[in-house]
Amino acid sequence: MISVIIPAAGQGKRFGAGKNKAFVLLAGKTILERAVEAFSDIPEVGETIIVVAPDEVDDITAQARLYPKAETIKVVAGGTERQYSIQNALEKVDTGADIVLVHDGARPLVSREVILRVIEEVKKNSAAIVAVPVKDTIKVVDSDGFVSATPKRSELWAIQTPQGFTRELIVRAYQKASDEKFLGTDDASLIERLGIPVKIVLGEYENIKITTPEDLPIANMFLKGRRGTEKL
Repeated sequence: MISVIIPAAGQGKRFGAGKNKAFVLLAGKTILERAVEAFSDIPEVGETIIVVAPDEVDDITAQARLYPKAETIKVVAGGTERQYSIQNALEKVDTGADIVLVHDGARPLVSREVILRVIEEVKKNSAAIVAVPVKDTIKVVDSDGFVSATPKRSELWAIQTPQGFTRELIVRAYQKASDEKFLGTDDASLIERLGIPVKIVLGEYENIKITTPEDLPIANMFLKGRRGTEKL
C-alpha cells in the first residue's frame, strides 16, 4: 500500500491572498483539492494525509469529506517548519504502507504518468524524486553580489514533487534528522544524509508550484490546454 502525504500548512505570504494559498480557487476547485485528486485514481494509494495549520484542521476535515475517496483521507496539524509537518504526518502513516509519497499541496497539476513513474522507481531503488532539467544558466553569487561560479547547466535539475521512498527509509531519515536537529530543504536531502542514492525521475514543466499570484493564470492556461480535462 502507498501512503501519500500532502503538506499544505504554509502561510503563503508571497502569494498575498490573505489566506493559505492552498485554498485559493483554480478553475473552480481549490489548489489543494486538485493536488489531492491527482492521486485519487492510483489503485495502490491506500491513504492520503493532508497536513495543514492547527487552526485549519477542522475546516479541511469538513471539506475533505467531499473529495474523492474521502474515507481514505486523514487531516493532521502541521508544525512550524515543513519538515516538522511531514514528521507529524509520518506518525499517522498506516503501518501497512510500504511506500510513502510526499507531494506539495501547492502543485495541483502533477500528472498520473509522473506519479506512476515515481512509484515504479521507488520499487526499484527505494528513493526517487521528480525533477526537470534547468533551462536557464545558473550563477552562484557571493554575499557581495558578485558571481563566484557558473555550474554546468547539464548537471542541474529543478526538483519537483512527488518525492517517494520506502516507508522504512523515510522514517529512518526523519528520525536521524530529528536526533541531530538537522533541518533540510526537502525530503530527499534527509535521505541523502543516510548515504542512500536518490534516483531522478523525469517530471513535466507543467508541474509548477503555485507560489505567487502570477503563477495562477499560468496554471489555468496549462489546465485549459490539457486534452480530456474537465470542462472549465
